[in-house]
Amino acid sequence: ETLIRKLADYLEQGYGRIKIKIKPGYDLDIVKRVRREWPKILLQVDANSAYRLPDTPLFEALDEYGLLLIEQPFGWDDIYEHSKLQPLIETPVCLDESIHSLGHAVLAIELGACRVINIKPARVGGFTEARRIHDLCRTRGVPVWCGGMLETGIGRAGNVALASLPNFTLPGDISASNRYYAEDIAEPTFALNPDSTLNVPTAIGLGVTVNHAALDRYTLATANFDSRR
Repeated sequence: ETLIRKLADYLEQGYGRIKIKIKPGYDLDIVKRVRREWPKILLQVDANSAYRLPDTPLFEALDEYGLLLIEQPFGWDDIYEHSKLQPLIETPVCLDESIHSLGHAVLAIELGACRVINIKPARVGGFTEARRIHDLCRTRGVPVWCGGMLETGIGRAGNVALASLPNFTLPGDISASNRYYAEDIAEPTFALNPDSTLNVPTAIGLGVTVNHAALDRYTLATANFDSRR
């Protein structure tokens, strides 16, 4: 019931999708409970590589609950096993940790290992590679969404810009600034709109500026690097 109360609070704040972390022993029953509470909410689960192919009956059982997707059920290097799982279940498999480059995305799509990809710029080496993966998925009819890694407003602004590309058609992990930070180090901060979206900055560059006063308050150490060396 603690989880239900927390989820109700986030939904009251305007979030329109629920993502539950699952693991063996904490999976089917909690999905049942959440789906009973919110029959029509967008609901997905993230396994963070907690399962193996013999656990397929669990994922077959989850088909009953109308999940948006199942994120990274198996290990990051188990693209082949994901390709064995996806044809057996109706729920789209989404790969996250398995996708470190465009090449991984090509392999996953060719093997039929997933029907959705989570793109995290920090995981794939930056925004150029993230854009390449987006473009590939768009041509192959594979929807993508933007995952988050607790970025400050600087990284968040980049993610918001990335998520404005046309094939980012599923709700992402980019939340309002105040979800994780009492005070951000970039301005303006991001706030949820009534329709659960975030505004894409329109100023030049990332569209945000560094709040140097806040940055100074939270800085623990500094270092100088000479680019001429």
